[in-house]
Amino acid sequence: MKRLVVGLFFVAGTMLGCAQNYFNIPSENFAAKVKVLGVAPIFVDVDSDIIHPQKELLIPLISDLNRKYEPLLIRKLQGTGNFYAVTLLADEPKQLFSSLMARHEKRNDASIQYNKYFWKNDEIAAYINKNRLDAVMVIVVSGLTQTSKIFSSNLLTSLETNFNFLTMTAQIIGPDGTILWEYPNFRGRLLTYYPLANLQYPDFSESEANLSRKTEVRFKSLDGLRRTLEQKKNDWLFRETPEPEVYGRLFDEMTSLINHDGDKPVKGAAAVEGRPASPAVEPQRAVESPQTVVTPAPVPAVKVPIQEPSPKITTETPNILPTAPNEIVPATKSTL
Repeated sequence: MKRLVVGLFFVAGTMLGCAQNYFNIPSENFAAKVKVLGVAPIFVDVDSDIIHPQKELLIPLISDLNRKYEPLLIRKLQGTGNFYAVTLLADEPKQLFSSLMARHEKRNDASIQYNKYFWKNDEIAAYINKNRLDAVMVIVVSGLTQTSKIFSSNLLTSLETNFNFLTMTAQIIGPDGTILWEYPNFRGRLLTYYPLANLQYPDFSESEANLSRKTEVRFKSLDGLRRTLEQKKNDWLFRETPEPEVYGRLFDEMTSLINHDGDKPVKGAAAVEGRPASPAVEPQRAVESPQTVVTPAPVPAVKVPIQEPSPKITTETPNILPTAPNEIVPATKSTL
């Protein structure tokens, strides 16, 4: 039994140890190369596998939501402390995507399907140099049809078939066209790849109402998709927060894979974070500030009179004790 437990800990430790490098290059090289990061506006690949019957209305809806939540991604990237600066680039997404994108292909890695994008090296280099960046982050929303199993709300029935999804992929590209980091990334890490939205759903209610064994697959309405993507996340006390649930979850997953070795100072880390100096200064100020507020002096003066009458209090309390038993009553109110 002990050998089994030790073996499990060893396997877990090995998996965690292999899960530290989420980059296509060593994290030290990434930290040294990428200090000024530009984030391109989130793209929508209209030529991908999006089969919604109202696609011409769905694309503008997703584009508007992308633009609405782009600042949230910038704040999360800045919060990693891994960059000197993170800048949201002001460009028209559709035109920029067509000028930078070379091709894309459907991938299946570790049983996870996603769309992988490839970019024009010369155009990427010109775009990075034009904006005076070390690297650019590109994010693409695309359509993907894959087999999935979806359960009903009561978890008693399910349907496994092809569903159409909206997915999100991301890459950080260097000036020479090298992909320095990408999401999803399967380099030694088990990754759960969440879709941005499921465009279809199984209509269990109709099949139950008609006592039918066949469950139809229907497309979600545009209003339903908007409400889903704008739904706010709840905190640990189930209170609604300003952050959207779906976009926030995807952005958190991305930034967690970008955040490299926060415990150990890597090359340029102190300069990139720009914060280690301030905590060292604040404790010194805290030591100097009490000199202006003379609070320690009254403390001994207050304790002296309290300790003197204490013997009198202890001698008087026994006179009260004989009456105490007569005042005890059943705790009826506490049982109500």
